[in-house]
Order: sequence, then structure tokens, then C-alpha cells
Amino acid sequence: MSATFPVPRLPARLAPTLLLAGLLLPQGALGIEVPYLSGRVTDDAEVLSAAARGEITAILKAHESRTTNQVAVLTVRSLGGASVEDYASAVFQSWKLGRKGKDNGVLLLVAPSERRLRIEVGYGLEGTLPDAVAGRIIRNVITPRFKSGDFAGGITEGVRAIVAQLEGTASPAEEAPPQPIAQVPEKKSSGGIDAPDLPLAERILFGGFIFGILGLFTVLGVTVPQMGWFLYFFLIPFWAMFPIVVLGVHGTLYLFFTYLVGFPVAKLVVSRTDWYQKARTDLKTKGRANVGGFVVSSGGSSGGRSGGSSGGGFSGGGGSSGGGGASGSW
Repeated sequence: MSATFPVPRLPARLAPTLLLAGLLLPQGALGIEVPYLSGRVTDDAEVLSAAARGEITAILKAHESRTTNQVAVLTVRSLGGASVEDYASAVFQSWKLGRKGKDNGVLLLVAPSERRLRIEVGYGLEGTLPDAVAGRIIRNVITPRFKSGDFAGGITEGVRAIVAQLEGTASPAEEAPPQPIAQVPEKKSSGGIDAPDLPLAERILFGGFIFGILGLFTVLGVTVPQMGWFLYFFLIPFWAMFPIVVLGVHGTLYLFFTYLVGFPVAKLVVSRTDWYQKARTDLKTKGRANVGGFVVSSGGSSGGRSGGSSGGGFSGGGGSSGGGGASGSW
């Protein structure tokens, strides 16, 4: 004898409940275990010091008191095989960040072991913190510090940038495209010497001093017979080093080669002029000559003007530099 049993029918009013339960099943199916919400900062991955947690908590608490926005930070040991997007969504929904009806919550999720992070934004703040801005904060503020192992710094500054954006106080630098550190093209030579790190006024003063002296000796070398080539070789180390203080390595290199080539060319041109030939003859026959208003003797040059005294002879004394100067780096 067999018996039949009627198949029970579920009341139609339970359908929405079962549908909602079905929508919640993927969280468990994905193996996502949402950590317990213990505060504004939940550091399950243990990458933050007590001081860093306290600082971040204070920032978020002050922001919530000013705006009612709820921003939370979560670090996890593992995403458990889920994508960072799914994990952040599951945490956000479980923690219910933001005020009811305002949906003004933000979650910063960091998974150090998998090198993944995400800024999850509630519906109510998507206009204030759009995807593009959240992406810039991740690229410009957080990940550069993470790459150097500074998780505390990356999270702290990332939270500051998020809060600044939500409060409308973000600086233009936080919205700019990512730049290399120091945001200035490097000016290092292959030898590791940097361009000058001096204010403009100091560079002008140093330039007047250095180029005034080097220029005077160079002009004398070009225009005075018998002593020009000695000065040419004597000034080579000075032209190679002193201008670095003002022009940097690359500028000095160009100027140095200009001197090496320009001095002989200028000397050759000047030596063919009539006054140069006369000065050479006077030095050989009279022992002195007038060169550009200066009286020059075969033993040196005087500081007197034409028609004045020829005493107080001038000659190179063989002085040396004490190694003073300046260099800088970015």
C-alpha cells in the first residue's frame, strides 16, 4: 500500500524574502569572511602602529563630527581568493557605512600580502569623491609610499587626501597627475655632481666674481704678446671647475669647451692685427708696450693707464683654490 503526500506550496508573500536571501548567498559562496567592525580603523594585517591607528582614528572622528560622513579603514591578511572589488563591497554592505538615507560612507581596504587596495564609496558621496579622484589618490598618494614599505604613511596620507576631497579642501597637487619625486627633472652628471643649489641672487654675485676674474685673465692672455699661451694652459683647470657654482655641470662643460676652442681662435685673429704686431715689436725693442690702455713690460703688465706710471708690475702668482664652492641635489 502506497501513500502520497501533497507537496507543500510556499506562500507567495515569502518570495521576496527568499530572493533577498539568495542575493546574500554569494558572499558565503565566495568564502568572504567579513571582519568584525571594531572601530574606524581595523588593522587585521597588523601594519599600523598604535600611534598611527590613533592618528587616523582622530582624523576620521573629527571628519565625521563635521560632516556626518563615515570613513573606515580595513587592512586584511588575505582576500580569501575574492577580488578586491567583491571583498570591499561585501565589507561595505556588512558594516553599513554611512548614514541611512544619505549613504555617505567610504571604505579604504588594503590587502598588503596581495598588494591590492580599494577605495569603496557610498552612493551619496560618488559625486564628491568620483572614481577618477579616488584613482588619483591611490596612484599619487598611497601606492608610492606602499612601494617603499611605508604602509602607515600611505594609509595616513591617503585618509587625509580622502577627507580633504570630501571637505572640499584638496590642494591642486593632490589632483595633479603623478610626478616623479621632487617633481623637478634631475640635473645630475655621470659623475654624480649636481647642478647648483643656490638662490638666484647668490648665483649672480658668484658669477660676477668668478667670471670677472677669469674673464680678465683670459682677455690678457688673448691680447698680450709673449704671455698668452702660458695663461691659456694656466686657466684651464679654473674654467673647468669654478663655473660649476653658477652654471652647474652641463653649463660648465659647454663653457669649458668654448674656452678650449675659442681662446686659440681669438688669439690667432688678434695676433694678425697691427696694434698686436706693434706691441710685440715694442716689447722686443723697448721692453714694454701699450696694450689696450695698459702698459705691459717684458716682465709683466702694469696697472697704470696709458701715459701713467709703469710701476707695480702684474704677473700670475700661482695661487690655488681652497676647494670652496657649492653643490646641491633634488
